[in-house]
Amino acid sequence: MAKAKVSKKLQQAIDSLVIHDVYLKSTQAECEDSFDPKSADSLEVLSVQQMHIVRKSEVIQVDGDDQLVRIYIRLGARWVSQQEEGDEPNIQALIEGEFIAEYLVTDPLEQEAIDEYALKNASYHVWPYWREFLSSQCERLRLPRVVLPTVQFSKQPDPIAD
Repeated sequence: MAKAKVSKKLQQAIDSLVIHDVYLKSTQAECEDSFDPKSADSLEVLSVQQMHIVRKSEVIQVDGDDQLVRIYIRLGARWVSQQEEGDEPNIQALIEGEFIAEYLVTDPLEQEAIDEYALKNASYHVWPYWREFLSSQCERLRLPRVVLPTVQFSKQPDPIAD
């Protein structure tokens, strides 16, 4: 299999950023009042939709001249009732989380390089934390288990808005 070509800016970011931490910033998990996840009848008509958004990146000054890059990534899953085509989905349950991936900066980087890294690499560091969080929340809410692949990023997310 051919290796994907890495741009010069992305390679600079790969060489200049060292993973420091990954943590959960915020979360939301809930089932609608009328939805009983323990009822087999309720589960038969549900489909699962997923969300993955690289929201923003920022550079933080720490300890004198040291810098951290923080990349904010929103991930989610929601269970929706089957609808007629064109109707708004009827959300029965959802689990969402915003994670922060922090990187130590070893060499100065342009924002363009950081943004490309955020869109193409940071999700790989967050994904294992999301998989574990989603799995444990499904169990706690008695929702059907969602088994996510080890890695899944076939389509690149939209550019960072902030």
